[in-house]
Formats: sequence, structure tokens, C-alpha cells
Amino acid sequence: MSAPLWKPSPKRRAEANITSFMDRLNGDHGLDLAEYGDLYAWSCDDLEQFWQSVWDFGEVIGATRGGEVLRNRDRMPGAQFFPQAQLNFAENLLRKRGPDDAIVFWGEDQVRRHLSFDDLHDQVSRLIQALSDMGVGEGDRVAGYLPNIPEAVIAMLASTALGAIWTSCSPDFGVQGILDRFGQIEPKVVFSADGYYYKGKPFSVLDRVAEFARELPTLEGLVVAGYLDGDPDVGELRHSLEAHGAQKSPPRVETLTTLTAGHPGGDIEFRQVPFNHPVYIMYSSGTTGKPKCMVHGVGGTLLKHICEHQLMCDIKPGDRVFYFTTCGWMMWNWLVSALASEATLLLYDGNPFAPSPNILFDFVDAERMTLFGTSAKYIDSLKNVGLAPKSTHDLSSLRTLTSTGSPLAPESFDYVYEHIKDDICLSSIAGGTDLIGCFVGGNPVGPVWRGEIQARVLGMAVDVFDNEGRSLRNQKGELVCTEPWPSMPVYFWNDPDGARYSSAYFERFPGVWWHGDYVELTEHDGIIMHGRSDATLNPGGVRIGTSEIYRQVENLPEVEEALAVGQDWRDDVRVILFVKLNEGLDLTENLINRIKQDIRSGCSPRHVPAKVLQVSDIPRTKSGKIVEMAVREVVHGRPVKNLDALANPEALDQFAGRRELEG
Repeated sequence: MSAPLWKPSPKRRAEANITSFMDRLNGDHGLDLAEYGDLYAWSCDDLEQFWQSVWDFGEVIGATRGGEVLRNRDRMPGAQFFPQAQLNFAENLLRKRGPDDAIVFWGEDQVRRHLSFDDLHDQVSRLIQALSDMGVGEGDRVAGYLPNIPEAVIAMLASTALGAIWTSCSPDFGVQGILDRFGQIEPKVVFSADGYYYKGKPFSVLDRVAEFARELPTLEGLVVAGYLDGDPDVGELRHSLEAHGAQKSPPRVETLTTLTAGHPGGDIEFRQVPFNHPVYIMYSSGTTGKPKCMVHGVGGTLLKHICEHQLMCDIKPGDRVFYFTTCGWMMWNWLVSALASEATLLLYDGNPFAPSPNILFDFVDAERMTLFGTSAKYIDSLKNVGLAPKSTHDLSSLRTLTSTGSPLAPESFDYVYEHIKDDICLSSIAGGTDLIGCFVGGNPVGPVWRGEIQARVLGMAVDVFDNEGRSLRNQKGELVCTEPWPSMPVYFWNDPDGARYSSAYFERFPGVWWHGDYVELTEHDGIIMHGRSDATLNPGGVRIGTSEIYRQVENLPEVEEALAVGQDWRDDVRVILFVKLNEGLDLTENLINRIKQDIRSGCSPRHVPAKVLQVSDIPRTKSGKIVEMAVREVVHGRPVKNLDALANPEALDQFAGRRELEG
């Protein structure tokens, strides 16, 4: 048997939060938990005691917890955690005070800012007062059209402190993309920046803001935070909305600085709300129609993130936590919850290769980063450009590297340990916006095996099913969860009878959450991701995960990226592979033959594509995920329903009407 790529030292195991957690459980409940597997099995068997213990270990602040932990455990959907609890989300994130850094922000090489915990509390307090004056209260929707800047965190905390519901998108979304999202949830207030930087260039968004704000009839306030300009001029924006306000009163337009001027700060009175009171509205990608609006609750989101941060990622008070994300991806919501663990947030906005590929590793050293969160695509890009941070940077503060967004290839595991850092817990993690967290993830006291996610997340009864609902081991199947957990969506917006919610997750296997990922549970009790099951290829009726093909193809030095789809062909399905080559290269017959041979030898003859075609770009969602389903629609001559959900919709043009696909 091959050796793991990494194992924690005895010292690291002894000092891990999860070790303290097990020790406490053993002492308080007479258990005999020694290894992660023991703890995982117990956490799924005794859900009530496990989640109550997470509440205690994370020192959740609340007016009351109540005696009941889990009601209707046997119902999915329908189970309810802590039905008697009252708490406030922002209060738990603002628990720490003092002069230490709460937020450190880098906007490429354009902007640097530090906010202490006292600064953060003061700015949130002042904004709470201003929002209260605007009439914002419990259940109102407050939306952010913001870069990943401190003001996004401040606005979210102020809104949720009042019991309002926060939702956000990144400022690269177009007008229709915003209306498809904010138009459904009818915000009372929208926060925007005046623009953002990308590759060193400023991009103003105020014209776009004016355009979508006119189409939001419930909008009463529009607040602009200065990023490109510390004191942005909103006069033209105000005039534009007033000029088009014949049908309704135009929203009040203010800069954030003006809005909070005159408010003194001070103590905050946090609105106590039920455990399942909405805190966030999240959106599906929307590539096959208008996005689903998933409502997540205060307590479930908080508990899930405390569990993942403190137990799965070993985040401690004083740690400095980073995730490369935008405000349109759930990893932003995941990141900001690290404040509840008294950690510092390290925020970065812009291009991760601007002004150089070293910028994020410069960030690691300059700010003593302890957890570096990113995407598999970013790690692949580092590998492709030949970056070797191990030889150019110190990185001694870095303990954990997390990766998500798409499966992390085995070769990328090798790259991390060879060229980034050899003593690091590489935690490939996977879950989704649907649960605002993870099904599978890291284990700080366990080994890292090449190509495998380390573990099923505590409290998540994850299994792998075949088509008949039978449990599988060491075979590919459907990722399911057989027991409820606190951060299941409370409901979908505009789904009064719950029909859309039920059909999304529970129709395939009644009473069991079906997630749509094609996975394999390994002999190490780890997980290998094989891609989305709705993008699974079925040539000759044999199911093939697209990531299996990508692992082979993207290992070739000529190939930067690949995308595979199934094309309906002569009463069967054939595999079509599109490749984006490194700059200046053309797809030759010799390279096509090498691609096919590598797939055949590394996978199987069934995986070998019928056609290999070159494209110059691969379409992606705004969170960076490739959109196989959209390409499949284009290949079959069907329209893609929501182009505005894509970061680069023009890339789809290269897949349409390809004569090579006619024979």
C-alpha cells in the first residue's frame, strides 16, 4: 500500500481542537473516542448530543437554547434543530473586542487596509443605527452588490444584527443576472461599491447599478461604498433614479460615509430571533433558468460553520484565515463566519495573478496567514505556470490549505507537497451552496492520501448509493446524506408549498438528500469526487465521471484545461472532449492521439472521446466552475436559458454549430 502524502505530527494532533473536543466528550459522556472514525460514527448516531456539544464547544451566544435539540429527526425535509432557541448571528461574529486585526484587506496592489475588532464593532454599530433610521428590521432583505471588501462584512453584520436577511452578488454580474436574483427576493436596501479593480484597472459599476435599481420596485435605499474613490460622487446616480421615478418614489441614495455620519457607535442591541430565522439567501448557478433562492437559517449556518472551522479546519482564536472568493460565492459566507472563532479575516479582491502570480503568497507571508482557501482551478493554474512558492516564500505560518469548486486532481496533490509546502494539511473540501457548507472535507488529525478528500464531515451521515439506493464502497455512485443536519435550507424563496425544495433533493431517494455528485468512498474512508452526476457521461450505458477524463488530459503539458460532454448519437451517447491548449499551440493529430492514448491507459477504452476539438476558452460560472451542462445544450442546438449567470458567455459561441460534430 502506498504511503500518505502527509501525516500530522504527534504535537499537532495533541494540540488540535478536535482532540480537545474528543477529550471533553469522553469525560462528560463516558465515551471512548480515540480516532476520527470513532468520532464520526458517534456524531452521526447521536445527532442530538453531537450538535449540542458543538454549540457548547463553540460557546454559541444566545438568549436561550431550550431543552429540545432535534424535532422530527425521521423527516427529511421536516426535521428541526433547536426549535426553542433564540440567538443573533451578528452577535456571535462580533464577540471579540480589542486592538487586534479583525479584517486585513488587499485589493490587488492598489489598496491595503486593516480594521481592528474595535473598529469593526464601531462601524457596524454606526451602520445599525443608520439602517434602523431607514426602517430596516426583522425579515427585510438587504442586498450587496459588492467586491470582497470590508464594507461587505460590515453591511452583512449590521443587517443581521437587526434580524434582516442578507444576500449578495459580486459586481461583475450584469444587470439581468442581478435582476434574476435580487428581483425575486425584493430587497429594501442595496449596498454597492462605486467599482472594483481587476488586473490593476478600475471598473466603475454605477451606471449598471442605476439600471438595475430602476427595476426593483421595493428598493427604498441605495448605499454606495467608496472603493475606487474614497468619497464617490453619487449625484449622477441619484439624478438618474429620480428622473425615472415617475411610477414610484425613487430610493434614497447616499454614500456609506454620509449615511453613518453623526451616528456615535457604541453598544449594540442585537435582535434575538429563532434558530431557523433566515440569515442568508443564496442562489444556485442559474445556468438552466432563473436561479433557485435558497434561504439559510441563523442557527444552522452558525453551528455548521463552527463545526467545520474549529473541528475540520482547526481554526483557533488568533488564526488568520483567507479564502479566495467573491461575494457571489458561498465561500464568502463560510469565510466571514471565522469571526465567530475569534480569527482574523484576510480578504483579497481582484485577480489572483495581479500584479504577479506570487501576490497571494506575498499575502501569506506579510499577514502570517494560517489557512489558505482557494479553488482547484487556482492550484492547477499555479502548476501550469511552474510557480514554486516553497523556494521563494517563507510560508511558516501556513498550517492548512483548502481547495474546493471542482475536484482536485491527484497531480495537484503532488504539486502542493512538492512546490508549495510539505508540512501542510491539504484539505480538499466539497459541499455546496445548498447546505452553505461541506459534506466532505479536512481532518487535521488524519493523513492526506493522494487524490482523496480526507473525511466525511462530522454530523453528516454521508453515504454513496447505486441507482437502487444500495450503499456502495470502493465503487462510484451518488453522494447522499441519510440524516438531517442544521444547515439544510429552511426553505426556497417563493416556494410556498415546498414543492421545488422537495423535488430538488428528495425525489431521487425519498427521505434521503440526493446531492447530484458522482463519488467514491475509499478504503481510507476518504472520498474521490468524479464530477456532477448530472454531467455524468453514459456511452454504451456505462457511467463515466468527467473528472476522470480531466485528470488524464490536463496532465499533458500542452493542455491548459478540458471540458467533456456527452453527445446524443445514433441511439447512444458519445464522448466529446474540448481542450484549451497553452498559448500559441494548435491541436495536431499527434496530440489528439496522445490524448486518446493517455485516457485509454489511465481510465478505460470507454472513456476515450469520439472527438477531440480545440477551443480558446472554457465557459464558467462567476464562481469559477466549468459549465458542462450549458455546453451540452449548445452542442445539441438547444438554448442556454440564463447566459448572464456565466462569467464568459461568449465562450459558448465556440461550441455551437461545429461541423466536426455532424459526423
